[in-house]
Amino acid sequence: MFLTRISVNAPVFATMIMAALMVIGSYSFMRLPIEQLPDVDFPVVAVVVSYPGAAPEAVESDIIEPIEESVNTISGIDYIQSTARAGEALVILFFEMDVDSATAMQEVRDRLGTIQAGFPENANDPLLFKFDPAEQPIVSLAVSSQTMSLRDLTALTEDVVEPRLSSIQGVGRASVVGGIPRQLNVLIDPDRLSAFGVGVGEVTAALGQDNQDLPAGSIEQGLAVQSIQVEGRIENAVDFLDIIVARRGGQPVRLRDVATVVDGEAEPESIALLNGQAALAVDVVKTQGSNTVEVAEAIRHAVVELMAGELPEDVSVEIVRDNAVAVEESYEGVQSMMIEGAALAVLIVFLFLNSWRSTVITGLTLPISVIGTMTVLYFLGFTLNIMTLLALSLAIGLLIDDAIVVRENIMRHLHMGKSHRQAALEGTNEIGLAVLATTLSIVAVFLPVAFMEGIIGKFFLQFGVTVSVAVLISLFVAFTLDPMMSSVWYDPAGEPNVKRGPVGRVVAQFGRFFDWLSKGYRGLLRWSLRHRITTLGVAFAAFVGSFFLVPFVGVEFAPAVDNSEFQVQVETPVGSSLDYTSTKVRQVDRVLREFPEVTGTYATIAGAGSDGQNSATVAVSMVSASERSRSPQEMTLPVREALMAIPGIDVTIGAAGGLGGVSAPVQINIYGDNLDVLGPLSDRLVRALQTIDGLEDVASSLDAAQPVLGVRINREAASDLGVSLQQIGATLRPMLGGDDVSDWTSPDGRSFTVTVRLPEEMRHDTDVLRALPVAQSGGIGMVRLDQVADIVQSYGPSEILRRDLSRQVLVSANLSGLTLGDVMPEVQAAMDALDLPTGYRVSAGGDAEQLAETASAAGSALLLAVIFIYLVLASQFGSFLQPIAIMAALPLALVGVMLGLMVGGSTLNMFSMIGFIMLMGLVVKNAILLVDNANQHVREEGMHLYDALLEAGSTRFRPIIMTTLAMIFGMLPLALNIHEGSGQNAPMAHAVIGGLISSTILTLVVVPVVLTYVDSFGRMASRWLPTGPDVATKDALSEKRG
Repeated sequence: MFLTRISVNAPVFATMIMAALMVIGSYSFMRLPIEQLPDVDFPVVAVVVSYPGAAPEAVESDIIEPIEESVNTISGIDYIQSTARAGEALVILFFEMDVDSATAMQEVRDRLGTIQAGFPENANDPLLFKFDPAEQPIVSLAVSSQTMSLRDLTALTEDVVEPRLSSIQGVGRASVVGGIPRQLNVLIDPDRLSAFGVGVGEVTAALGQDNQDLPAGSIEQGLAVQSIQVEGRIENAVDFLDIIVARRGGQPVRLRDVATVVDGEAEPESIALLNGQAALAVDVVKTQGSNTVEVAEAIRHAVVELMAGELPEDVSVEIVRDNAVAVEESYEGVQSMMIEGAALAVLIVFLFLNSWRSTVITGLTLPISVIGTMTVLYFLGFTLNIMTLLALSLAIGLLIDDAIVVRENIMRHLHMGKSHRQAALEGTNEIGLAVLATTLSIVAVFLPVAFMEGIIGKFFLQFGVTVSVAVLISLFVAFTLDPMMSSVWYDPAGEPNVKRGPVGRVVAQFGRFFDWLSKGYRGLLRWSLRHRITTLGVAFAAFVGSFFLVPFVGVEFAPAVDNSEFQVQVETPVGSSLDYTSTKVRQVDRVLREFPEVTGTYATIAGAGSDGQNSATVAVSMVSASERSRSPQEMTLPVREALMAIPGIDVTIGAAGGLGGVSAPVQINIYGDNLDVLGPLSDRLVRALQTIDGLEDVASSLDAAQPVLGVRINREAASDLGVSLQQIGATLRPMLGGDDVSDWTSPDGRSFTVTVRLPEEMRHDTDVLRALPVAQSGGIGMVRLDQVADIVQSYGPSEILRRDLSRQVLVSANLSGLTLGDVMPEVQAAMDALDLPTGYRVSAGGDAEQLAETASAAGSALLLAVIFIYLVLASQFGSFLQPIAIMAALPLALVGVMLGLMVGGSTLNMFSMIGFIMLMGLVVKNAILLVDNANQHVREEGMHLYDALLEAGSTRFRPIIMTTLAMIFGMLPLALNIHEGSGQNAPMAHAVIGGLISSTILTLVVVPVVLTYVDSFGRMASRWLPTGPDVATKDALSEKRG
């Protein structure tokens, strides 16, 4: 190997190269941001259109359907999901993962521009949002006080807490959630409006026009230019009362005549409760690319400073959700696992080679490879996240492999009596191509993983690239540093009869035991080669038997993660008020806090993403995993039973799933156009799912009908009295819903909204509603609402869900004690049993859909990996047939994978699937070393293949077992899950370790047997192939080999 010759001839140069790798890698490591997940560009665009006063059906027909029809022809759309709520439309467009999000955003914006003119007059302009995972808050704070009102607390938070947090380097935004801002309320008296004959529209128009400054140009005086401004802004709140809103009988009607002005607060639209007490939240979002851990630490420090003196004594600021903790635990856990894995791998080297010099030479590969990888991560724009850290922790056992094989072979040549320099050059050269092939096989496996389709591929891109880069650097180190140090650093252990200390003598006993084991293996291999059919039969039985283990292992999309938190979704009857829902949530809080594992609760009612005022989300914090015996997933059952004692609520309890989100793993979509048909279908499916063992919290998205107070216009009476439908709507909307007519700047420089509406006690009285005055056309007088309309009780849907241009009902369920694979056959049977009318369809979503996509992507990656391995092996061995013998080791890993998952208590999921693909590269490594050495004996010494395989088995048994054990022990800390934050990745280690054990045991006997069959087939086939004039020479060589 030319790299070996250069490094052995120029040891100082080789040392400087390694030093440069370490220095540049350390420099890069210090600048790498620490994140939870890779920075993935999600091409998801959300369109929000506000349509005040519209019912969900009107929102659907007037807003959503035109938008869907317009954007549906954009290329690259995966699916469209829409929600129509009262007064609001939400359309979310999910694009294929290879579409650039900025391009998708622009395409949607262009399409909306063409249809926006067709929206109803009172619909607001569409707002576009791009989904960005970095926009999720890294820290959520709760601000509470025992004495201050929520309005004053909101003002304090906006004036003190929010600016303090926003000034921290790396914080992009700190936003207050659940606060009640101060506003100027203009409370209309409907009786006085009737008495003066003034319509509410005149009041709102006057307030909007009279409270503003208007530019009026400029004048030039000499060399100075002065702008002219008409000053109409009102300085004091009481001055609003003097605004003239109308003139009747030649006399002015002022605002004080028909309304009162109150310096009050906005209507609460949502409520936040910290441990059952009213609070408000501050969500802190970091800037893109900043270090999550550093920013979170700075926020915690700022909270301590705020509590120490910047806030009043009775105001407390608590961190209720800190997403950086999981990142820190994962980061620290991986660091510990890497150190422990490296120590165990190095211990294996010392045990086998019984030389501390060999151990140091081999062990140096680890820090150089890991730190050198940081340079590539930095220049590729990657971060230290769950995927790159997982890749490095799993690769510890891999990185030392090449160095072990090279050093072991150099030691073997030293024991032959060669000089250190000669042993370094010849030992490395002999094994070089085999080591190169094993490394390229590993890279060939990981590159398909890096380029899998869909979201899984985007997440595992950094995983695959990181492992590939680290392994290639370790190959470079094995070919340069190892032989160079072996040539210049005299090792007494290379002498046959060297004197050893007490530790050396103990380790030598292990060496003698291993020599005995090697002789036993030689005998086993001889027996296997003589009983080839029996050997293959046992291997085939093991392979087939592994499929029968799948039901015992279980199947799911991703393993549950223990982040010391679970979530309770509370729903009160449709139409419940905020106050009623908050009362029920306080009862839920009291029940939850009776559990010893629970440390606190944080609830939001009608918050972001909720379904209205009857919906609340309670985030429940638990003590750390080391202080409790039950996981968040195990808490769901006792909590569900305890909450059944509270009447009037429906609860859904969930713990964080595979990728950290809380969502129901079982989801079924029913599509159609008529809610009257979808309703009974969903009810039947819900009843069917409730009978399936292992399913809990079965629910349908089709809520009970929303109570609606209908104002039905008597068109004849309205026409006779000169009142139009628009006039009635324009009167009711500001009086009941409130109308923001202007902004007022107080003397202290703060800006507040001016809102016109009825007093609170009148807004909820149907008698007042009937008597509300409506202005006649032309301002000729007023009529009561009940003169032109009837007030009736009716019902309508609270929201309408749509997907891919059809109405949709979502039926969801949580799992209890079983995996997704256990319940899906029964769920599928329930879906198939539905009698669907023409035009209606049903499909599985949620984890089942993601699992199917993952299995498909993993299958494609596995096929590509096998093809790439064949290409590498065929190139290495110069044979089309020998790679088939080597690849016979691949299916032998499956039985070990299943047993490893069973022993480790893991399931067949996304991580264990990736572990199985990873095994493909590791398994062939052992077979490559074996076959390559056998080929050398046949080629150079003219041995018969049978003898060559026996000799190769004896020669390569030690490095094969040594590298396998090094890999197993390197991954052992991850498999044992002894560090918090690593439990989710443990299935990958379980799969790899189990597969390595089974494939190594079977490879050592099965591959030689298969190779004999392949060699016989090759010789037989060669007789039928056309031959050249040198056929006699080839036949002679063949006879000699035979």
